[in-house]
Amino acid sequence: MLNLLAAFPIGRDGLAFGEPGYVHLLAETLKIAFADRRQHMADPDRVHVPVAELTSAAYADRRRAEIDFSRARDHSAGHFAEVARFMGGEGSNTTHCTVVDADGTIVSTTQTLQSAFGSKVTIPGTGMLLDNHMSLMDPVPGNPNSIAPGKRIFGAVAQALLNVLDHRMSLQEAVEAPRVWTEGGQLELEDGFSDVPGLKTALEVLGHPVTIVEKVAGGMNGVLVDEDGWLHGAACWRADGVPIGISGGQSRASTESGVPH
Repeated sequence: MLNLLAAFPIGRDGLAFGEPGYVHLLAETLKIAFADRRQHMADPDRVHVPVAELTSAAYADRRRAEIDFSRARDHSAGHFAEVARFMGGEGSNTTHCTVVDADGTIVSTTQTLQSAFGSKVTIPGTGMLLDNHMSLMDPVPGNPNSIAPGKRIFGAVAQALLNVLDHRMSLQEAVEAPRVWTEGGQLELEDGFSDVPGLKTALEVLGHPVTIVEKVAGGMNGVLVDEDGWLHGAACWRADGVPIGISGGQSRASTESGVPH
């Protein structure tokens, strides 16, 4: 997605956040990216996935030419040699944590049940529910995305990255900003876009069937390291999250009370 968008003027010197042209561009990019995702998603450690081709500048140039700023289009997946087809899906009800320490070490972890109560099976004696994320996999053995230990699934933060890098938002503004979602078909706009005059109508003129929704996907959090080395944490309104900073090292005595703090 970011390769596709790299050649377009976005942000301060181009398409502004929330204007019809920017939302249209996001929608068309999402369609292309998720068409490729449906076709090619698998764990590249286990099967051949054309990662180099999908992330190449040349491929982005080819797909970018399919975007028409005058109308919405349907987009199919790109084709590469020796790659099989498979299917995937999306879910909700996720807990996520991102941590960065003073040395710049980053740990990101996600715990999710996929849908309500997951598989509805608990581990005896623990009360812990098992998820049903195998629904994202192919139940037939021997295919690229077949169920097997150690495989990975992905999450997307492209819109937040664009908000920080191109629209010059703070990290908190970036994770809170209204989102767009489509894989084709309905174009979902979060209710926050309702404040943008004429946006829905302009997108419908371009051919997008627009639906206003309360929220797109779940909560987002993140940590940003600025140019001076300061850490900035953020968590958005869509979930029950909060940024915190924890300091280590020796405590120092208060000059007023002598009590360490």
